[in-house]
Amino acid sequence: MSDWILSVEGTEAAPRLALLLALLAAVLHAVFGALQKGRHDPLLARGAIDAAYGLMAAPLALFVVPWPERHMWPIFAGAFVIHALYKWATLSAYRRGAFTVVYPIMRGTGPLFAVIGAWLLFGETFSGVQWLGVVVLLAGLYGLALYNMARITLARETLVPALWFAVLTGLFVALYTTYDAYGIRATADPFTFLAWFFFIDGLLYPFLAAAFWRRLPEKPPLGPLALRGIFGGLVAFASFGSIMLATRLDQVGEAAVLRETSTVFAAAIGWFFLKESIGPARAALMGLIALGAVIVEVGG
Repeated sequence: MSDWILSVEGTEAAPRLALLLALLAAVLHAVFGALQKGRHDPLLARGAIDAAYGLMAAPLALFVVPWPERHMWPIFAGAFVIHALYKWATLSAYRRGAFTVVYPIMRGTGPLFAVIGAWLLFGETFSGVQWLGVVVLLAGLYGLALYNMARITLARETLVPALWFAVLTGLFVALYTTYDAYGIRATADPFTFLAWFFFIDGLLYPFLAAAFWRRLPEKPPLGPLALRGIFGGLVAFASFGSIMLATRLDQVGEAAVLRETSTVFAAAIGWFFLKESIGPARAALMGLIALGAVIVEVGG
C-alpha cells in the first residue's frame, strides 16, 4: 500500500485520488461525528473510540510499519497536544448544543483557516474561482447552522457557549489539518505517521473517560459502549487516514474544503438516526455546500 501511494505522488493521478479520498473522509467524518453525539455522553464515546483505535494501531506501529525517523517524535508530541485540545473543544460543544447546529459551525470555521494555514506553511494558493467556491460553501455551512439555531427548542440556554466551543473547534480543525499534513509529508512512509499517530493519540482520553464513568451514579453498560468504540475506531482509521493521504497527494486547502461536505452527510444522519428534521430550506443550504465544493475542485 505504501509503495502504491508513493508511486502515485507527483503524477497526474494524484489529484484524482486525493479528490476521492477527501470525499470518502467527508462521508466517514459525518458518521464519526454522529457516533460522539449519540446515546452515550460524548466523553464516554470519545474514550471508547480512542481506546479502540489506539489498541488496533499498537501492533501496526510497533511491528509492521517502518520505525519513525528521529525528527518525527517532536511532531508526534505536537499532534498529541493539538488533538487533545481539539477533542476537548468538540466534546464541550456537543454537550451544550444540538448536533445539526454545532457541527456545521465546527466544519465551516475549519476550511477557511486551513486554506490560510496551507498558504502560510506550504505556499499553496487558491484561484479567484476557488475562493468563490469557498464563499459559497461557507454560506451554506453557516446558513445551515443559523437555520437550525432558529428552530431548535432544546438546550437553548446553553446555545451561546455551544457556539463559542464550535468556533474554537473549527480553529483546532484548521490547526490539526495543516499540522498533520506537515507531519505526514515529513516521513518517508505515510503509514508510519498514521499508525504512530493513532497509537499515541489513543493514550489520553480512555483514562479521562474511565474516570468520568466511575463517578457516574448510574453507569451505562460497557458492552454497547465497547461496540461503539470498535466501530468508531475503524471509522476513524478510514476517515483520518483518507484525509491525511489526500493532503500528501494534493493541496491541503482543497482537501480541507472538500472534506467539509461532511456537513451534508451529517445533516442526513441527524435526520435519520437522531430524529432531527430536514426541510426544503436545509436541503437548499446543503446544496450550496456541495456546489461550493464543486467550484473549488473545478477552479483548481
